[in-house]
Amino acid sequence: MGLAGTVQAATGATTATPAARRPILMKAGHQHDHSEMTLRALAAFGVNNICSGNLGRDVEKAWSVEALGRLRKHVESFGLKLDCVPLPMASSPIARAEMPEILLAKDPERDRAIEDICTMIRRAGQAGIPMVKYNLTFIGVVRTERTTGRGGVSLSTFDYASGKQEPPLTEAGRITEQIYWDRIEYFLKRVVPVAEESKVKIALHPQDPGMPKGQGWRGVETVLGSVDGLKRFVETSASPFHGLNFCQGTVSEMLAKPGEEIYDVIRYFGSRGKIFNVHFRNIRGGFLKFQEVLPDDGDVDMPRALRAYREIGYDGMIMPDHVPQIVGDVGGQKAFAFCFGYIQALLQQLRAEV
Repeated sequence: MGLAGTVQAATGATTATPAARRPILMKAGHQHDHSEMTLRALAAFGVNNICSGNLGRDVEKAWSVEALGRLRKHVESFGLKLDCVPLPMASSPIARAEMPEILLAKDPERDRAIEDICTMIRRAGQAGIPMVKYNLTFIGVVRTERTTGRGGVSLSTFDYASGKQEPPLTEAGRITEQIYWDRIEYFLKRVVPVAEESKVKIALHPQDPGMPKGQGWRGVETVLGSVDGLKRFVETSASPFHGLNFCQGTVSEMLAKPGEEIYDVIRYFGSRGKIFNVHFRNIRGGFLKFQEVLPDDGDVDMPRALRAYREIGYDGMIMPDHVPQIVGDVGGQKAFAFCFGYIQALLQQLRAEV
């Protein structure tokens, strides 16, 4: 898959260039959970920046300024910083979505839901939380039968050829590219100005995984599942508060040769100030057929990827995501601990190169 318009590919050499010698502004981060047990462990790991767990869609309770302020103070009491909270627009399929009316374009419910989102963004800003993240997906995260990896671990896997698209359509029916873009732009037109006024970044997670153009999945043309689609998305607004929750694993899944191509994709979006948050995970394989693996066990050179983030001056979180299942590892705690250590070691190495 070509990357026309991106900068020239890096050589991959370990010798730092002047651009690569920029200060290390990024930091290890965490997502999914803000329980006391988790925050204590993160503090011990030196992971000092987090995105909270899901807060739900109750505007007057979970999203009041007072409730958000209490959440921020709770995180800060462990010496950590709350950099982001998730909007109730997760990666679930449309049938299980928290606010399905937004993408289903059910009026007047859609406008009321979008106004709730705007209120959440305003209150995040008032509570001193600088970023929210969200998804715009009909089909959720699509995977096929799991496979076995290093040491017998169970790997999340996708193989388009063996996937069963059942039922053939989602509850949304047939979603063409034009329909999808119309609904995305309807949402952004109302939300981006509020993000600007509130000084809160809104970070979109790409469609996981990408699907064939013209075919899609279950009748949905997945416009946010390709590099070209993400380019169009970020170009819908020049606002510095409109950008990506850049899942490196998901973007790698869009590429024919992620081990060669991902670094220029990082530079393309990063040089335009559109990478707000990074899910730092690795895969083996590529477009339409891949496995999700531990960060040192895939096709992407992760130290080289981290150097690309440094080159473009990225200053946000680098966080683990989607770990393999290890027998006896309840909740993936051991796998996530491995990933935190891996990220911290890479950051330490980068600091030594400056």
